[in-house]
Amino acid sequence: MPLIPEEPQIHESAQGPRATPASGRTAPTPRPVPGPRPAAPSRPGRPGPPRPAPPAQRTSREAAPAATPGPSHPSAAADGPQIQLIPASVEGALDAAEEAVDLLLDSGRAPGDVLVITTGEQHPWATHELSFGEASYWAQHDAGDDVFYTDAQVADRARTRPVVVVAVNGGPKSVTASALKSAHARAGALLIVCGDPQRINSVLGAGV
Repeated sequence: MPLIPEEPQIHESAQGPRATPASGRTAPTPRPVPGPRPAAPSRPGRPGPPRPAPPAQRTSREAAPAATPGPSHPSAAADGPQIQLIPASVEGALDAAEEAVDLLLDSGRAPGDVLVITTGEQHPWATHELSFGEASYWAQHDAGDDVFYTDAQVADRARTRPVVVVAVNGGPKSVTASALKSAHARAGALLIVCGDPQRINSVLGAGV
């Protein structure tokens, strides 16, 4: 079933848009996120020798007024994850995914609950961590204590997590289809897809 973009809303327990845009970006429109979860602990440090700070690392968030909760997406199957579509251009899909992750963490999701998959260019965090070698990169995935970013080409190696976010930021349709299939199989509760709805629905056809 084709996905229908939702009105940009968030749960009443989630933090709203920040008063000051992060990383110089324009303040985002609120995005849909799941219901409340127990408060997440501070994002843990990484063991081993000191490293340069990875790109786009989040440190703190500012409080903002809560918004009205949005409805559940009708595309979610009874025995599968809830599916949410966040409309975004190819160029803006990665930023939209980042904002979705911010709102998930603001709502109380633990960082280790979230997996992010890109279909085009890798997320800067993944590029940074892979510079230290694949063994170290995948060790962080196996530790499961932080948001993990991976590429669609190797997403099948990732384990199931409660929430999977897909940034459709480029790549051929075959890669997008593979990423959506892997993401759907690995999302325990929620699958968020950020990208152009027409492009996504043309890949999904009758559904994931």
